[in-house]
Amino acid sequence: MSILRRLQQLPLIAALLLSGLAQADTFVFTAIPDEDESRLQQRFGKVADYLSEQLGVEVRYIPVKSYAAAITAFRNDQVQLAWFGGLSGVQARGLVPGSEALAQGFEDQSFKTYFIANTSAGVEPADTLTDALKGKTFTFGSKGSTSGRLMPEFYLREQFDAAPEEIFSRVGFSGDHSRTIAQVQSGAYQIGAVNYSVWDSELQQGKVDASKVQVIWTTPTYPDYQWSIRGDVDARYGAGFKEKVRAALLEMNDPALLESFPRQSFVPASNDDYAPIEATAKAIGLLDE
Repeated sequence: MSILRRLQQLPLIAALLLSGLAQADTFVFTAIPDEDESRLQQRFGKVADYLSEQLGVEVRYIPVKSYAAAITAFRNDQVQLAWFGGLSGVQARGLVPGSEALAQGFEDQSFKTYFIANTSAGVEPADTLTDALKGKTFTFGSKGSTSGRLMPEFYLREQFDAAPEEIFSRVGFSGDHSRTIAQVQSGAYQIGAVNYSVWDSELQQGKVDASKVQVIWTTPTYPDYQWSIRGDVDARYGAGFKEKVRAALLEMNDPALLESFPRQSFVPASNDDYAPIEATAKAIGLLDE
């Protein structure tokens, strides 16, 4: 082949290479670290394999160290999809124009928080929050957690007309739900607020000592966890990609995958579903007006 002929083919070769690179662009997702990190890696590595098969692109899960880090990764396009809690999803979508909540767990339509207490605290289970909590030590989960911070603080303020620091002798933030359970069970804190599904899971796995810690109150239900996707994915991965992701999530029916969340299925979600979370966050000063 002549040199001239080869030179004439270079634009075509370059175009094919660029096309291949675009098709090979990795789709990356993360999840808020609401449990032990090693368990999250195991859970979401399998989800990455499933999504890769369904979407026809390489899909990779990357762990993050905090709720804030998950939001930052979403904002900076380090991840294009994330499994957020209600509040972190609202915060993240507010930073990325056009981003959407795609799907939520069936259970996330009516999520709830357990208030748990070390049995030595002398606080008995009740249908309401009682004055027995006053003066005790208390831990939330992560500062950005819906079930571990936002909603429990909302109900504490509603019941006692006071900030948590005025109700309890000491207030902490454990960082995740598993640590909240461990800290209350050990007596490091007398009371704590925990995601009900993490509690139920750890109780089932034998990680909760019922002689040392118990549920003392359950909140009313509220919308929580959801998959949120950036608004620019169609431009990056091709027309209709967002809807392919939505379909893949809604069609996830492998019991082993669902058990890892744990959820019985995923159902459609929209940004409007989380308007109550946004309003609550604004009401207690966790979001700017």
